[in-house]
Amino acid sequence: QVQLVESGGGLVQDGGSLRLSCTVSRIALRFNAIGWYRQVPGKQRELVASISVSGSSNYADSVKGRFTISRDNAKNTVYLQMNSLRPEDTAVYYCNRGTGAYWDWGQGTQVTVSS
Repeated sequence: QVQLVESGGGLVQDGGSLRLSCTVSRIALRFNAIGWYRQVPGKQRELVASISVSGSSNYADSVKGRFTISRDNAKNTVYLQMNSLRPEDTAVYYCNRGTGAYWDWGQGTQVTVSS
């Protein structure tokens, strides 16, 4: 069973930065497109960034220019560098496959941006 562990969240002020990490176990990351998702209570989980097997990336309009997704296949880890954070970025952030057919979701990591 694939295991996903997200980390790096925390409390940051408006305009601050965080780097999230997603470590994938029991499967070779290099064969999979990966996405970072976020969810706030009462809303659906949304895809904010994804990275393909070849390394190309896509972003939701709301984070374009502020977030950067990257991958280190040797470490089986995907990162999300988040700059210029805004209060509306407050959410629990998760990683999973970027193309559906999701693995079991991890616990996520909470990001809270104070104004």
